[in-house]
Amino acid sequence: MNRRMRLGQHFLRSASVAEGIVSEARITSDDTVFELGTGLGILTPLLCARAGRVISIDADKSLVDAATASMSGIKNLVLEAGDGLKSTDRFTVFVSNLPYSKSRDIMEWLALRSFSHGVVMVQKEFADKLMAGVAGRRAVSIIANHAFEMRRVSDVGRNNFDPPPRVDSVVIHLRQKNTMTRDQIRTINKIFSYRRKTVRNILRQFGRDSDADGRLDDMTGDEIVHLADEILR
Repeated sequence: MNRRMRLGQHFLRSASVAEGIVSEARITSDDTVFELGTGLGILTPLLCARAGRVISIDADKSLVDAATASMSGIKNLVLEAGDGLKSTDRFTVFVSNLPYSKSRDIMEWLALRSFSHGVVMVQKEFADKLMAGVAGRRAVSIIANHAFEMRRVSDVGRNNFDPPPRVDSVVIHLRQKNTMTRDQIRTINKIFSYRRKTVRNILRQFGRDSDADGRLDDMTGDEIVHLADEILR
């Protein structure tokens, strides 16, 4: 398996899709944009044309080196090689074609950050999980729906990428509602590891006594977040 497949890299090659993503991001000259995954740089110059500053990070140093060479004349661009999830850079707008293998980690990281809004492209199956009804909810959908207002923008076929992935993708617009803590996120994930237990028995796993009836599927997302907060008190 070559390096880019190992990193979950499927590079967007459609100029029209790239332009649509940047347009949907509604960037102004007052914005600092954080682009996670420079890739081949199809989004980066479009972002720089609208933003006051763009920070673009990629885990693949060879891609960052190539972008540095080809975009050296862009003065409002900062290119970095490394793990974007360790970044402490401040930004107002987030834009990314999320690596499929890192989508959950990135959504949890975003829930910790303070920013205005963003546009992400994710695997269709992952988009379905984020926006699932009660029966199909996962911990990540509870976290994402608490942290963001999410709107499905468009579907993107697999043939718009090189190499083509095995699945189609979806562009999603995010607007931040709430910032979360690592403890909240960790606790919600732990709660869902006991999903088939009753709420009473879930609380017992955390050393809490309760007369609560019902199961997670009987609770709203906000109630599950409240349950996590109760456990953390």
